[in-house]
Amino acid sequence: MSRASKLTLAGTSLAAVATVFSVHYGQQSEKAAMHAGVVRDMEQQRVKKERQADFEMQKKLEGEYKKVQTVHDEDGGDGGGKAGAGG
Repeated sequence: MSRASKLTLAGTSLAAVATVFSVHYGQQSEKAAMHAGVVRDMEQQRVKKERQADFEMQKKLEGEYKKVQTVHDEDGGDGGGKAGAGG
């Protein structure tokens, strides 16, 4: 085997190995990015459920307070018209 053929074989083998490793690295980084997206989505869903539970609790408390307390409008309860508009 000549020296040129040995160098060609070594060069192409090195290029093939480098290609395989670069593709493998790319796949691993894509997999990690996709997993991070799943983790982020799960966290967002957890926060959304937490906020929804807080909202439901606040609505329940509002209902209970409205049963116990009387609520008046700030404008004096005149039906929403302008106060003092005499003509």
